[in-house]
Amino acid sequence: MLKNRPRLHRAYGLFFIAVGALIAQSMYVFSQKDNTSTSIKGWKKGEGWGWIWGEADEVGSLNAMTPESVASAMNIARQGRIYDLGITYSRRSFKWPGHSPGEVMSYRSPEGIQRQLDHDFVSPDVNKIATAWHSCALFINDNVATQIDGLGHITAGEDHHWYNGFREGDWGGDFGLRKCDATTIPPIVARGVMLDVAGLKGVDQLDAHYAITPEDVEASLKKQKTQLQPGDVVLFRTGTLRHWGDDGSNVDVLKEYDTAGITLETAKHLVEEYGAMLIGSDTSGLEVAPAPDGSPTFIPVHNYLLVEQGVHIGEFHYLEDLARDNVYEFCYVATVNKIAGTTAGFTLRPIAIR
Repeated sequence: MLKNRPRLHRAYGLFFIAVGALIAQSMYVFSQKDNTSTSIKGWKKGEGWGWIWGEADEVGSLNAMTPESVASAMNIARQGRIYDLGITYSRRSFKWPGHSPGEVMSYRSPEGIQRQLDHDFVSPDVNKIATAWHSCALFINDNVATQIDGLGHITAGEDHHWYNGFREGDWGGDFGLRKCDATTIPPIVARGVMLDVAGLKGVDQLDAHYAITPEDVEASLKKQKTQLQPGDVVLFRTGTLRHWGDDGSNVDVLKEYDTAGITLETAKHLVEEYGAMLIGSDTSGLEVAPAPDGSPTFIPVHNYLLVEQGVHIGEFHYLEDLARDNVYEFCYVATVNKIAGTTAGFTLRPIAIR
């Protein structure tokens, strides 16, 4: 036994060295997070973001992303677990009533190609094995299914201006927006945080017209043992999309629960106190409907975030799998369709990586 004491001492010594290293590393990571939170580009506590990036800017708060913030977000993805946040859209899907329905039409089909022979290269003389193809023409609104609203989506005032003072008279047109269209939304890689308010309340989905308050935000953070940092993507779970099914054709039920959402005070709390860079939810409109009595607009949250603060809005993000696994922090990744003139990146498939 006495002969083994030196070995035991060395083992204990190595153990305490390892523990000390882990503590030091944890303190370093914490200090780095703290430094990031206090020095993030463009955000000012108590004020938020705003029109601060120059008169030509079309990006807004997403300018705050840096190689360092992206690397930090990617570092969260340690398990390699991917969560699909997109929903399936079809011609039958529920949509916000302010948008047109969509239609998917077969523009080319194998039978039609061979019957019409409207291209020389499908002639039997040169196409002996009857090669054909499918392609579709889409008639679809640019604000359906999983989406990120562009900063030109909402206008305000008699001059119909949007973010950064761009006006309809100068930058509108018959072929889409010419400032702040969806092509100006950069690829997004950021720390994502889900606030499961339905889980907080112990319900499958929030009641219709439920207004999510700043107190709900703080209670969710406390229950989840989660902290918000400037530059986060914050996503609210109301439970609405548990009713989406295969393609959102359960319109009557979705229409009822889709009305739960955040208040203007909650949006300001997240932007001005925490520095949220993008705010989204599992509903078609993020904010509670109808707007509270006395509101100067029917969508005050959209006006505040998109026009005044330059903060993009994520809608119809599927969060049920994250809630099932109690995943509240993740690496959020989203890229939008680069279709010039469109007002939103639509029918998207963002992911959360844990």
